[in-house]
Amino acid sequence: MEKVNFRTQVLTGHLQNHRHATTAATIYPSPCVSYVPPEISEQPFSFDVSTMRKLMDGHNLGDRDWLFNLMVQSKLFNPRLRGGKVFVVPDYNHSMEQQREITMKRIEYLLDHGAFEGWLTGKGPEAEMKKFALLEVIEIFDHSLAIKIGVHFFLWGGAIQFFGTKRHHDKWLRATENYLIKGCFAMTELGHGSNVRGIETTATYEANTGEFVINTPCESAQKYWIGGAANHATHTVVFSQLNVDGNNQGVHAFITQIRDENGNICPNIRIADCGHKIGLNGVDNGRIWFDNVRIPRENLLNSVADVSTDGKYLSAIKDPDQRFAAFLAPLTSGRVTIAVSAVYSAKISLAIAIRYSLTRRAFSITANGPELLLLDYPSHQRRLLPLLAKTYAMSFASNYLKLLYIKRSPQLIKTIHVVSSAFKATLTWHNMRTLQECREACGGQGLKTENRIGQMKGEYDVQSTFEGDNNVLMQQVSKALLAEYVAAKKRNKPFKELGLEHMNRSCPVIPAQLASSTLRSTQFQNDIFCLRERDLLNRFAAEVSQYQAHGESKESAFVVSYQVAEDLGKAFSDQAILQSAIEAENNVKDASLKNILALLRSMYVLVTLEEDAAFLRYGYLSTDNAAAVRKEVAKLCSEIRPQALALVSSFGIPDAFLSPIAFDWVAANSWSTVQN
Repeated sequence: MEKVNFRTQVLTGHLQNHRHATTAATIYPSPCVSYVPPEISEQPFSFDVSTMRKLMDGHNLGDRDWLFNLMVQSKLFNPRLRGGKVFVVPDYNHSMEQQREITMKRIEYLLDHGAFEGWLTGKGPEAEMKKFALLEVIEIFDHSLAIKIGVHFFLWGGAIQFFGTKRHHDKWLRATENYLIKGCFAMTELGHGSNVRGIETTATYEANTGEFVINTPCESAQKYWIGGAANHATHTVVFSQLNVDGNNQGVHAFITQIRDENGNICPNIRIADCGHKIGLNGVDNGRIWFDNVRIPRENLLNSVADVSTDGKYLSAIKDPDQRFAAFLAPLTSGRVTIAVSAVYSAKISLAIAIRYSLTRRAFSITANGPELLLLDYPSHQRRLLPLLAKTYAMSFASNYLKLLYIKRSPQLIKTIHVVSSAFKATLTWHNMRTLQECREACGGQGLKTENRIGQMKGEYDVQSTFEGDNNVLMQQVSKALLAEYVAAKKRNKPFKELGLEHMNRSCPVIPAQLASSTLRSTQFQNDIFCLRERDLLNRFAAEVSQYQAHGESKESAFVVSYQVAEDLGKAFSDQAILQSAIEAENNVKDASLKNILALLRSMYVLVTLEEDAAFLRYGYLSTDNAAAVRKEVAKLCSEIRPQALALVSSFGIPDAFLSPIAFDWVAANSWSTVQN
């Protein structure tokens, strides 16, 4: 009211065309805006950030820091002095061609310094975890660089490892690790992406020559979006329909050379550029046509099936469906790395946006009072802190996914496929939403490419569709859950896979009224997530069964039941993420860490309850309880707010890999920076 009265006096003076003596006395000049580091203005940290970082990153902290330092030391990584700090970030003013060439030079620099040693020839879980850790660091610098490396090692190299046998390993793995050859992965076609079984490229065996003939029979069969193909790749694994003695044996993989050692395109190969993209222009995506290209019989990757010299098809797996499933099982590594990288992208944007909101002020709420920090506005807290809590939960989930993949076995193939599909979709969707919110939360500064967030939206958008369209992956999750449900009911035995063991217990009952203590309890949070997954699985099974009873095929019934299927896939993913967060929290001994992790877990669960209409749609929450949830989310925001700086500092991302607005944004935009 003081401010209102003051404004009324000023307006009255103008209208009466005279000045009150007191008016001038109430106007004060505002001091220039200055930057105060949040480390000075914020409360001391209530928990040890290095311990939290160890919990978040999970492994190979020393290797990560070594690679961070290696990149900062080289001019290839575009170091720039802004506001008294050096930042490394790709120069997106470069043309597409320049971005591709600098990406290749960065790979050569990392190769020369031993960054890739053991990535394909190393043995055991330790080697695999180190590879994951170093790729995550590369991802923090530049998505294009990580994808270019990932295609070479995880897709081309992974195909040799998992689809090939000793003859392929001996010939190709070390040469790949040392970049004596440059590999790409030709699966996607113009006419077929997610539906791998429908690809049209053919590989026909000729017994009289002992060769396969690879052919692109029509324009829709051209290989499309093949990373590395446009400029640099010398070899590819080409996925084709195998024809032996007039019989189609389904999709198989073949090693095919596409360029010679001088970079010239091989005979009977045609390659075109996919062109400029909304992001990832450091990756040379290309299109490939094969005009009856001949390759030796030994180039068939034959761990699942083989063709004898006299033209007999050989496989220990007789069922074509099982053979196809076994064939594609190793490809989950791509979904694992995408899910993990999405979490690190969200961490970058949140670290930048939250640090900026702890130093940027806007408007005062008292007459002549100081302007408020952005993060002191409850509305700003509500925008960023739930995303921060979700990112913590998903970070623990991504660590669980990596360990699950590392421990892979034939018995775990189904679980890895389902969990990696669910997490890839959920975590990449979360990342894109986080990037958008953080971009807006930084105002106009979020538009500048040097501040990273706006540019990252274009760089990471592709994650929603490559290595499997997110919506298709979630439908696969629901189908797998339904198959497990039908099998358990048919056997009349307990559920024992895919985290469905909770369905062996009695159905959870949600209290009619939810107090704050209940909403924050692990028991309630488990119960309501389990109730949702259980009920939706029952509904999905009933709906599919009903359509089948009316004459629909199983596949047709799946298609028309998509709405419940989408809700079920999300329920499975959320429940698995919650279990990962609870496990991480239970493994912590330090009380201060436990306390903040409990707040973050509660925020993750309650904001999920608030945002997902399924909880109201299917009656898991009453409208009164939904209101209680919303009120509790606001309370949690105010409790997490004092720990915001500590929480983003725990991400362990060096200052150089953030952006100028995360630090002294006044100095970074001063006239002296223009002159220099």
